[in-house]
Amino acid sequence: MAAIAIILAIGLPTAAIAQDTQEEPKAERAEPENVIVVTARKRKEDILKTPVTMTAMTADQIEKRSIVSIADVAANTPGFNVNNNSSGRADRTIQGVIIRGFTPSTVVATTTSTFIDGVPVSSPSALNSVGAAERIEVLRGPQSAYFGRNTFAGAINVVNKVPTGEWGGSVTTMVGTRSNYRLRADLEGPIAGEALTFRATFDRFGKDGSWVAKDGGTLGDQKSTSGSLLIAAKPASWLRAKVYASYSKDEDGVSASTRISAVDIRDPAGNIVYKGQSNCTLNGFDGAGAPVKNPFICGTLPPPADQLSTSRVTDSFVKKFLSSPQGRVLDPSQGVQGYGMVRRYFHLHGTVDVDLMPDVTATVLAGYNNESWSQFSDLDSFDSTAVPNPFGGPGSRSYFDFPYLSERISKDYSVEGRLSYDSGKFRGVAGASLLDGRNRGSIGGGNGALGTTVFANGGGTDRAKTLGFFFGATYDLTRALSVSLEGRYQIDHTYAYNPRPGAPVPSGLGTLLVDSTYRNFLPRVIVNYDVTPNTMVYASVAKGVNPGAFSTGLITATPEVRALALAAGVTLRVAPEKVTNYEVGIKGRAFDNTLTYSLAGYYAPWRDQINSIVVVVGGAGAFFYGSANTGSVDLYGVEAQTSWRASDLVTFELGGAVNLSHINAFTNRSLTTLSGITDFTGKEQPNSSKYSAVGAIQLGGDVRGVNDAKWFGRLDWNYKAGVWTDQANIVRTPDRHVFNVRAGISRGIVSVEAFVTNLLNDKKYVSVYDNFMFTPMFEYTGNYSALLVGMPELRAGGLQVKVKL
Repeated sequence: MAAIAIILAIGLPTAAIAQDTQEEPKAERAEPENVIVVTARKRKEDILKTPVTMTAMTADQIEKRSIVSIADVAANTPGFNVNNNSSGRADRTIQGVIIRGFTPSTVVATTTSTFIDGVPVSSPSALNSVGAAERIEVLRGPQSAYFGRNTFAGAINVVNKVPTGEWGGSVTTMVGTRSNYRLRADLEGPIAGEALTFRATFDRFGKDGSWVAKDGGTLGDQKSTSGSLLIAAKPASWLRAKVYASYSKDEDGVSASTRISAVDIRDPAGNIVYKGQSNCTLNGFDGAGAPVKNPFICGTLPPPADQLSTSRVTDSFVKKFLSSPQGRVLDPSQGVQGYGMVRRYFHLHGTVDVDLMPDVTATVLAGYNNESWSQFSDLDSFDSTAVPNPFGGPGSRSYFDFPYLSERISKDYSVEGRLSYDSGKFRGVAGASLLDGRNRGSIGGGNGALGTTVFANGGGTDRAKTLGFFFGATYDLTRALSVSLEGRYQIDHTYAYNPRPGAPVPSGLGTLLVDSTYRNFLPRVIVNYDVTPNTMVYASVAKGVNPGAFSTGLITATPEVRALALAAGVTLRVAPEKVTNYEVGIKGRAFDNTLTYSLAGYYAPWRDQINSIVVVVGGAGAFFYGSANTGSVDLYGVEAQTSWRASDLVTFELGGAVNLSHINAFTNRSLTTLSGITDFTGKEQPNSSKYSAVGAIQLGGDVRGVNDAKWFGRLDWNYKAGVWTDQANIVRTPDRHVFNVRAGISRGIVSVEAFVTNLLNDKKYVSVYDNFMFTPMFEYTGNYSALLVGMPELRAGGLQVKVKL
């Protein structure tokens, strides 16, 4: 931060002098070479002239940083975390996006949405299948006016490259340590000259996991196959259209995760099977509300006491269970066939732009997403073969085990139409959009007779339909001063359905249990001023809303369970959560346009925060999950980034964020019974790094004495401060510093690169989640008794060869 302040102190006077001494009009000034064009406001703008706090990664940066997933985007973006912990596992199944500390209530909820070419996609995993991105835009703060639903904390928009009328393409191969490999190919060219062009891509990736379990197998194996096709049409100067389709399949092994236990797990002889690592005792409560001493882990998380272990054998019990269709949302042939995960994702969208008049353009976008995943994990997450199963019988193992299946299908479609006007001092857009999404999941498993008496349990369908009417208008009051008024009137209609045997199934959704309609107006006002031709300051205020939710389990729960849930604060209807975001910033160029910089500060009071509430039922391993508006949080911080091309040889990049939070009100019975804390005032948001930064040094130039040859070397540094596990702020993960190095040489159509990721082999956790230690009698599920942690990718090296066609 100090370095950026010094740059600004030097750069602003320099720019001011330039304004005083150069009187020629703007049109006669040479455009800088380092312009990044973005579409944060549904029109093309220089990122340094766009009064929105954002980060944009160009195609060259994406390649140099080897960004292929949402986790890579987060690692290279300050103020951005990804939480991949869910239901006793930490893998690519569900990846929760957290920007500026807006941690969603659960990993299946979201405060940030993802888009491809401005069209919404159902989950961040869609980024894996984008074959040729021109750039990735990360927008911070509410983006409701232009992007709509679930852009409460921000939005991520991936923009595809438009194919040209020239034949081109490339083939890339990579091999590395731990059987790391990638085969990537793309081809573009004309179908009918410049009027009709295409680009097709194919990508195959795989690697063995970084961590070795007790049984000798690896944890964290991944394999992905994806392909995409983009067709662009320009039959006339006034008409442009694109159709984009992509498909991906992920096949992963057992996740690289483990539990850090607060208690010792013993066999009947008293031998320790899994070592507890408690270093403190919390004054909590038991299920009846009586005071109790709870062993737990406080401070910074220690490394695991034992080598990672988990069940992975696909024996007859597992095969029988996974072959049964009972209660499943997926056909068994489409689901996972053993421990691990399989996901299929299909995305399709089309856009049409029509220039109705020289200054008026009509645009229509439509999209469709279909994602399904199936994940089977060892929920107890330790080698439990020494612990007898007291409930053994036909179809059950002789030892304790807790295999668990989770499946989910998500489908949605969207359509948007808008009119844009751009002439002189006025630029504006107005339109309407509709997003209709639905999902259904199933879970099942445990210590019983798998596939005999224990089957999967399919849940009902959740549906959310959002209709929005939006506008945006920018007016230049003077050559330097502009005002933007934006807004969206949004109608959210949410439904919960419960399929009941023998009941009618309207529209294939099931029996309607509950529904709600919410209407909100979400405005944003921006004022920006060009201090000099190279320096802009801006201020904005924006409102955001996240749709409400339901705790449908209350409807079907027994009276006893319902009473427990209501006493814990669970409500059937959960109101939308709201935020008002205040922001100021400065952007610009200095030193003859060789340096670019941006600095922004924000304050965002988050009200009616939705929080997840877990209720332990009878202390026998049964859990009730619900939600309620139990939170009020103030978030505030500073974000900055700069890039300086010091010479033709050297470029420096630096970015950082300080994302602070202050809890004003929060209730969660599970955390209170664990810790004894009833007043969470002043605590900080979980799963979000307070401090984060990125830095890079890149060297490069021509190879002396060799025609058409270039070389480069690059060192990247990614820093994320540790995160709290929950709002009690009892335990946090260690800070992470990850260094990646890459160097290469190219001549003509061939380039060769060598790389090492996680150069210093940082082993700190990448995610954490409150959890339990499971035993046959469920002695340790009355309160949280463990922490589930996600393990990082360890040091890996490789060689990549790319041939341009």
